[in-house]
Amino acid sequence: MPMLDIDGTSLYYNVKGNGIPIVFIHPPVLTGSNFKYQLEGLSQNFKVITFDIRGHGRSQYSDIPIIYSLIVEDIKRLLDHLNIQKAVICGYSTGGSVALEYLLNASDRALGGIVISGMSEVKDRELKQKISLAISLANNKAVPLLALAISYGNSNSLKLFNTLFNEALTGDSINIEQYFRYSLHYNCTNQLKNIPLPVLLVYGKKDKQFHYYAKLLHENLPYNELQVINYAKHQIPTKSANNLNQLITHFIETTMNEVAGKH
Repeated sequence: MPMLDIDGTSLYYNVKGNGIPIVFIHPPVLTGSNFKYQLEGLSQNFKVITFDIRGHGRSQYSDIPIIYSLIVEDIKRLLDHLNIQKAVICGYSTGGSVALEYLLNASDRALGGIVISGMSEVKDRELKQKISLAISLANNKAVPLLALAISYGNSNSLKLFNTLFNEALTGDSINIEQYFRYSLHYNCTNQLKNIPLPVLLVYGKKDKQFHYYAKLLHENLPYNELQVINYAKHQIPTKSANNLNQLITHFIETTMNEVAGKH
């Protein structure tokens, strides 16, 4: 099991394939296994990197609170370990916010970004309530309930559910709560204009709650491409994997190869 020691904390990661590297960032409770279909499909053409955020899955509990800048630093340390100077940074849902934080503060270590069902801030009441409920459940050591709901929502087979659920159960309630809590108050919308790299935005047509966030990013990111997948809801990496993988492949083979050639 590949582990990276970062100042005494063990971080689990997985690497498959060769070519332009893509790092995938998962939301709270889930693990890098949520990108199973990206690891399998995209690794035929690219170097796909997944990892479990501290306190999630196979990664160790973190004494340092889970905030986005910590996750960004961990990704940079992982890239250093793998001798990779620049990668495409891809985040799903709350992980999309982490990807934006990375692009804002470590653009010299990125080729570009991909945000899947993500947001630059939490603005609507329904999403605030969902995250607040998750914080409350984590605070009350109800990670099994969170693990059940979130794993079920992101699964398209019993086998994948078992994987996601069993890994989610091992998450640390304190670190999970910290990740959720930070997402509730994070806001980088006014800084989006400072991201100098191309960003692919991918959303589901049936994920109506997130259409506002798609529009917000599309209007504020200086260099972006917005793609909406028909019939898709929020859980795109697992439930619309083929469509997502095709969009990522096209984005990298066109936009990213041009960027990579300049560096």
